[in-house]
Amino acid sequence: MTSRKLARRQHFTWLFDLDNTLHDASRSAFPFTSDAMAEFIATHLGLSAIDATALRQHYWQRYGATLLGMVRHHGIKAAHFLDETHRLPGLEQRLHCNAADRAALNRLPGEKYLLTNAPRRYAMRVLDALDLSRCFSGVISIEDMVMFGQHRPKPDSRMLRHLLARLKRPAARCVLVEDTLSNQKSARRVGLRTVWMQAYLDDPSNPGRRVQSRRKPAYVCARIKSIQRLHSFPPFRR
Repeated sequence: MTSRKLARRQHFTWLFDLDNTLHDASRSAFPFTSDAMAEFIATHLGLSAIDATALRQHYWQRYGATLLGMVRHHGIKAAHFLDETHRLPGLEQRLHCNAADRAALNRLPGEKYLLTNAPRRYAMRVLDALDLSRCFSGVISIEDMVMFGQHRPKPDSRMLRHLLARLKRPAARCVLVEDTLSNQKSARRVGLRTVWMQAYLDDPSNPGRRVQSRRKPAYVCARIKSIQRLHSFPPFRR
C-alpha cells in the first residue's frame, strides 16, 4: 500500500460488529443464548417452550433485539434480562478466532470500535477469550445504545447518528463491518461505508441455520469473508 493510500486509510474509523463478524457465534453462542432467552420468556410469561421460542423470534425480527420486545410489552428490566440470558457457562472454551484475522485486525490502520447489540459483559468475555481486546479503542454495547430512556440498538438510524456525534466523526469516514444486512442498510442510509462480512452466514433468529449467500445489495460497499480482505480494498469512492 502506498504512503498516500495508507494515510487515507488511517483517517477511517472502523465500527466492527462482534457475533458472526469477529467469530463464529452460530457455533459458540447463538444456540445457547437463544435457549436461555426462550427459557426466560417461558418462565416469566408462563408460556410453553414452543410459544416462548416463537415470541423470541418475533421480537428479534420486529425490533432487531429480543430485549426490546420484552421491555416494551412486558415491563421486563433490561439489565435483568441481559444478565439472565448471557451467563453462557463454558463460552470461552467454544470460542475461536482465525489467527490471521486477529493479526490483520491489529494491523488495520485507523481507529477501531466494537459496536454490538450484545451486553458489555458478554462482549468483553468474547474479546478477552479471543485476545482481541487490545484491538479496539472502545466497546459500544447495547447498554450504551440508549436515547431518551429507551434502548435503540442496531439498526436504529437515530442511534447511529447519535454515535457519530459522540465520536465526532463524519459518517463518510466511518466503516461498519457487519454480517446483518438490515444493520448495513440503516448504516448506509446514515452515510457510513458498509462492509458485509460473509464468513459466518447465519440467521440470528434461527440459530444454526445457514442462509444462502446473496448478491451484494446496492447499500453494501464491499463484502468479505475474512478480516484480512480489509487490507486489500481500493480506496472507497462511494
